Amino acid sequence: MRPLTEDDVRATFVNAGPDDLKLVALPADFLLTDWDHLDFFAWRDPRTRGRGYLIAEVEGEPTGVVLRAADGNPRARSAMCNLCHTMQPADQVTLFTARKAGMAGHHGDSVGTYICRDLSCHENVRLAAPLAPSEVRGSVDLKIDGTRRRTEAFVERVLEGAAA
Repeated sequence: MRPLTEDDVRATFVNAGPDDLKLVALPADFLLTDWDHLDFFAWRDPRTRGRGYLIAEVEGEPTGVVLRAADGNPRARSAMCNLCHTMQPADQVTLFTARKAGMAGHHGDSVGTYICRDLSCHENVRLAAPLAPSEVRGSVDLKIDGTRRRTEAFVERVLEGAAA
């Protein structure tokens, strides 16, 4: 991913109004971000509970979406993140929704998916997980590529219909 400044980050968000952009709080370690090793950039807002941000390169351009985490306690014992396909304890995966871009978002349309609660998918696919007795370990490169593709697809779902 190409390096972004704070102004660049704020300019990427396709589903945020001017008031929303004022609320964006970058992670404390933003200046230390190693952009060369990121497939996408995601973080939880350190000041606003329930808010997160995700920036992916869609058609070569950094495109960001503001996310809202669902409230509530999970009933399942385990859950899978729909971006990194990592199985987690249920309290480590949550439903995130994003208001759609354009008029659809102004009318209240949104999309959602289950994502790692701390938005750490980028790191999770790089961890060497222990194998279950019948588990076949896939290539880390394939897991990274799949996570990047699914992240871009989620951002594209937020963009659907925005140009119309």
